[in-house]
Amino acid sequence: MKRISTFIMILVCTFASAQNINDVLRYSQENIIGTARFQAMGGAFGALGGDLSSLNVNPAGSAVFNFSQFTISGSNYNRNNDAFFGSTVRNSDTNTIELNQVGGVFVFKSTDNPWKKLALSFNYDLARNFDNEFAVAGNTTQGIDNYFLNFAQGETLNNLRVQQGENIEDAYLNIGADLGFGAQQAFLGFQAGIIEPTVDEDTNTSYFSNAEYTNVNQRYIQNTSGYNSKFTVNVAGQYQENLYLGASLNFHSVLYDRLTLLDEDGYDVSSPVQSTTFDNFLHTEGYGFSFSLGAIAKLNDNIRVGGSYQSPTWYELTDDVSQRINSTLAVADINFIDFGIVNLFEEYRIKVPAKLTGSVAVVFGKDGLLSFDYGHQDMSQAELRPTTDPNFTSENDFIASELGVVNTYRLGGELRIDEVSLRGGYRYEQSPYENGTVIGDLNGYSGGIGYNFGGSRLDLAFSRTEQDVNTLLFDAGINSTAMVNHINTNVTLGYTLKF
Repeated sequence: MKRISTFIMILVCTFASAQNINDVLRYSQENIIGTARFQAMGGAFGALGGDLSSLNVNPAGSAVFNFSQFTISGSNYNRNNDAFFGSTVRNSDTNTIELNQVGGVFVFKSTDNPWKKLALSFNYDLARNFDNEFAVAGNTTQGIDNYFLNFAQGETLNNLRVQQGENIEDAYLNIGADLGFGAQQAFLGFQAGIIEPTVDEDTNTSYFSNAEYTNVNQRYIQNTSGYNSKFTVNVAGQYQENLYLGASLNFHSVLYDRLTLLDEDGYDVSSPVQSTTFDNFLHTEGYGFSFSLGAIAKLNDNIRVGGSYQSPTWYELTDDVSQRINSTLAVADINFIDFGIVNLFEEYRIKVPAKLTGSVAVVFGKDGLLSFDYGHQDMSQAELRPTTDPNFTSENDFIASELGVVNTYRLGGELRIDEVSLRGGYRYEQSPYENGTVIGDLNGYSGGIGYNFGGSRLDLAFSRTEQDVNTLLFDAGINSTAMVNHINTNVTLGYTLKF
């Protein structure tokens, strides 16, 4: 009977927001993971076009194609993380294989019209692969009790009790639905015996910790999976000999799962609590929309310039959260609160700011080319919506004060020797944070080779990016962080067929 009633509660349970700046950053950052040629040249295609993934930079690029063609690409993603916590370092390594790009372009030519070409194209790109994991283990002065005390202070003890006629899992869901996320976390801490009321009265609003320690040992694992994909529908045209114009509609799809596991011990011998486990599972899914406009101009036979506008991306997202907790002082039925008990958040929205890109390329006939892109995006304009939500108002003020302009620089080159193309690229992206200490600057290098068979082409690319991220283990009550050095390495194989 418990599982039936819990299922009903899952359907109706909605509660106050717990979204924050991390959600905004997660869906605003895109990796360079398109076609193999695009990756090998660092994504510097704003003034070049002629590649399906170049539509992500400049939608005028499809008008550069001389033939209709189809491209498909698959990648091996390697994530290598060194996590520094306390005085220890732990390494984690993950590998996944994905079909990360597929698309086609249809080119229609005209000989008696100032519009020399019209191109209609579609393309699917895996804008970001969330598959990742890092682990930390070490000694810290901030135990998990601080997390629960942060939410408990000010909550009446009566709100944290299981009421008559309730199961513990029903009480957990009801508190989330009626009183919000904070009260629900306080309930978990109290029922697990980690925090205790100062006075055993229903009106009590003050709490202390049952965990006594100078330092505690923590073991923490964060595992993420999912994707942020983009499906693009594009139209572009060539006017006269030297001007290309284009527009795209972009349809985004999000699936994100995050599992965190915490084990804590090492308390004083006299401590009532001797060990604690606290696990969380977040599932997010949703969709988004954006559009882009762009132009490419040939200044002469060798030099091209390009410019593009990427609109804000508007996401509609829903979260659900599951938790489980235990300790040496937990109530007997605490294990009924597990990952099968799901809290559903109300739908919320994220606006990722617009982006401007300027580009220049030098083409050396059939021998090769050099290309440079500069991108500008003001992340302080990002927003959680609806802005009328008081929780979002304060968080948006925080976003505006913490985030700043992200300048992106991409450089790519290609050398052609008969049917063989040798490629290389470099990418630099500034931290979205004003101070650059939470998330560091990103540096990336890439290279690749392609072979043209005439009617088809095979391309291979290798790309590597590195970035330091100072990661909070929990969003409230605990300031301890893990400095994680992320090294992402992609190997991509792509096949292009002309028709």
